[in-house]
Amino acid sequence: MMNDQGTMKSRILIIDDEESLRLTFKTFLSREGYGPVEVVSTYEEAMAKIDNQTFDLIISDIVLEGASGIDLLRHVKDSKLHCPVVMVTGYPNINSASEAVRLGAFDYLSKPVKKDDLLRVARMALQQYNLWLEMEKLAEEKERFRNHLEAIFRSVRDLIITVDTQMNIVDMNDRAKNQLLVIEPGIKVGDSITRIPGAFGKILLDDVEQVLRSTNDVAEHQVEFNFLEGELSIFRISAAPLVTRSGNFQGVVIVARDVSRLEELEQKGKRSHFHRLVGSSRSMQAVYTMIENVGCVDTTVLILGESGTGKELVAEALHAESGRRDMPLVKVDCTAIPENLLESELFGHRKGSFTGADRDRKGRILLADGGTLFLDEIGDISPIMQLRLLRFLQERTFYPVGQDTHIKVNVRVITATNADLKQKVVDGEFREDLYFRLKVMDIQLPPLREREGDLPLLVNNFVEKFSKRLDKQISGLSDQALQILSEYRWPGNVRELEHVIERATVLCSGTIITTDYLSDEILHANISPGNNESSFNGSMSDDFLPVIASEVEGESELDRIMRTLKLVDGNKAKAARLLGIDRSTLYRKLRQYDIDPTI
Repeated sequence: MMNDQGTMKSRILIIDDEESLRLTFKTFLSREGYGPVEVVSTYEEAMAKIDNQTFDLIISDIVLEGASGIDLLRHVKDSKLHCPVVMVTGYPNINSASEAVRLGAFDYLSKPVKKDDLLRVARMALQQYNLWLEMEKLAEEKERFRNHLEAIFRSVRDLIITVDTQMNIVDMNDRAKNQLLVIEPGIKVGDSITRIPGAFGKILLDDVEQVLRSTNDVAEHQVEFNFLEGELSIFRISAAPLVTRSGNFQGVVIVARDVSRLEELEQKGKRSHFHRLVGSSRSMQAVYTMIENVGCVDTTVLILGESGTGKELVAEALHAESGRRDMPLVKVDCTAIPENLLESELFGHRKGSFTGADRDRKGRILLADGGTLFLDEIGDISPIMQLRLLRFLQERTFYPVGQDTHIKVNVRVITATNADLKQKVVDGEFREDLYFRLKVMDIQLPPLREREGDLPLLVNNFVEKFSKRLDKQISGLSDQALQILSEYRWPGNVRELEHVIERATVLCSGTIITTDYLSDEILHANISPGNNESSFNGSMSDDFLPVIASEVEGESELDRIMRTLKLVDGNKAKAARLLGIDRSTLYRKLRQYDIDPTI
């Protein structure tokens, strides 16, 4: 932690039987910004301090009452303490110096000690110690990350096998071990993949050899096998090159999924509902499976998808599938909170830490302790907040605004964005280290236009929901109305569909929603599959939107804001860009017109 002068805060222990020297050293170091600096005069006092406190630097006279600095060094080494020790003596000799260095002393100062020498050695020792601490932290982080990956590796339902360039099995998850042991008892890591017998082994061998020859992926293919007593099993198998970040080709990873049961379920009927998600399309079945696999693993998840695809519902489903389901799920829309308040909203603040802070306030992170924190629209946070969030994800600790002591929490973090974070990293708008920290696991939500067959399900769900809320007896839509909705391209996705059905339900005076109750925007869009795709391509581009969002003669400021928000389906960041104002100004305008900023 840095103090106001930019000097690293460090706890230092000074051991010397000369009171004047102890006080002089303490004064020099304290004035330089180090501290707290503690002083003792005897070996016994030093041992009591060292055994009960943590120090970043120890400065000790080599001659102490009751023992010597060499004894102290031995104790530090035997206790496996890593803080640097600097020895001071009035009678330097080559034997004591070499003994001190052998036992791990950082440096050796001769009396009388000059101020510049003391500060130089202290600075170098602390820099080395802080470097060691950083390396330890990175090692711990690497170990945690490895454990997370191993947990995911063990828990997924697919068979995963990695093979080196010599076709020897490097690793396999539990699912693969159990399956392979059925057909080849005793097979283990280190064995050649050629040991796997039968048609299953031949397919795996062919895929591995193809990747080794071409270093290209083998596309997923479906194969039938008879494993036990004629029982038919269907596997989807794919293979890909195993390449390090530096580009070194290390072998092949094979992924095989037993879809025998899945094929049976598909024949009987797919899941049309999963928690609050609705849809039976193949793409949504994949999303459900991913949520089931990832939900039970306590790791960070990034949800990607266009605005209105249901990212918040996926976060709720992940929380419900996790062991934290009985603890809080705290949601934060990062674009709904002005940037100058987001830090306090997330991390909390102490009374008096800034103008208007008239009381202590817990942040959203602390409220989510033990549960899940969902950060929506993470792609739009400022560089400063990106750094603070990265530090929190690394250490799982944070400092409320205006507080010097950290708070440790046990929180799972789920984030979501409709932005292309990878492109933002390339453009320098988003930290690469934070991007990889958030993207430990990612779930891609398909847009509504790519969810074949889901629209009628969603329509019926929304009709039932709003009919009940409005106490109406509406049974559904006419064929013509449903056809028009099916041909529309839904730039606002499921959220836009929900608004359309809510509006139609409010206006409908009968039991069937007809085309009369659909908006002109839907009726006159005339965007069916294949029409205007070159200019529209399923969603309105940023180049196209400013033309639509430009001022209309006689239109009030409020009407223009509301029309622009409707065009971008409520995306405040994009609406502010189109209106040519800051996002904070947009929120101020919404409050000025007494409009709920969370709409």
